[in-house]
Amino acid sequence: MTGPTVATGAPAAAVVQLLLADSRLPVGAHTQSAGLEGALAAGMPVHDVPRYIDARLRTVTLVEASAAVLALTALAPADGTPAAGWPVDPDPARRLAAVDAAWHARSVSPALRENSRLLGRGLLRLAARLWPDASAVRAVRALGRPSRAVVLGAVGSAAGLAPADLATVLGYDDAQTVAAAALKLVPMDPVEATSWVLHAAPAIAGMAARAAAVRTPEDLPAAAAPLVEAWAEAHAEASARLFRS
Repeated sequence: MTGPTVATGAPAAAVVQLLLADSRLPVGAHTQSAGLEGALAAGMPVHDVPRYIDARLRTVTLVEASAAVLALTALAPADGTPAAGWPVDPDPARRLAAVDAAWHARSVSPALRENSRLLGRGLLRLAARLWPDASAVRAVRALGRPSRAVVLGAVGSAAGLAPADLATVLGYDDAQTVAAAALKLVPMDPVEATSWVLHAAPAIAGMAARAAAVRTPEDLPAAAAPLVEAWAEAHAEASARLFRS
């Protein structure tokens, strides 16, 4: 069964940006806590959640957003020609594979890597339905099991998103995922959780600006978060859990 495809251009790009930041998008985001469930299980107090959001924005989220921007610039413009700074390679899938490999090398936790590829699969299914003829989507499908970051970059290319806008989507999504998960994990006022996201706005903007400046796989930040990664591994082995991550 096929459905309508998505137009490109500034108005469409603005809507796509909102869609990608919406947890109701059918890509499996409802299964995620951005590591919060594991963090709380390990003893992190709820009042430290804002600091946790900030730490993620400076580390794992920065790496993912930078990889998404790299994938976008590897394919921009929409015809699949790489942006300035990329080596000449006629195969866009190989350029995306280089981004995916760079992201993989900087993502220490096997649990986080596998979760990203599962989310990438759901997002790729959506992209294949909405942009079936986009060269960016065809290129990322050739990778097999790409990370979510690389698929997001391909979607950004197909939709005409700017690098900073795509990185902002990832920053907002990460903060909002933590806040939404907190409401299911601990008794608290929903307004307080919402305030966490708003207060993270400057950190999101700073992260997005840094990610948008990345130009080649060699420039991809290697910002590790040992506690986040350790909690992710422990959470993956937990016998009872509400979220996948």
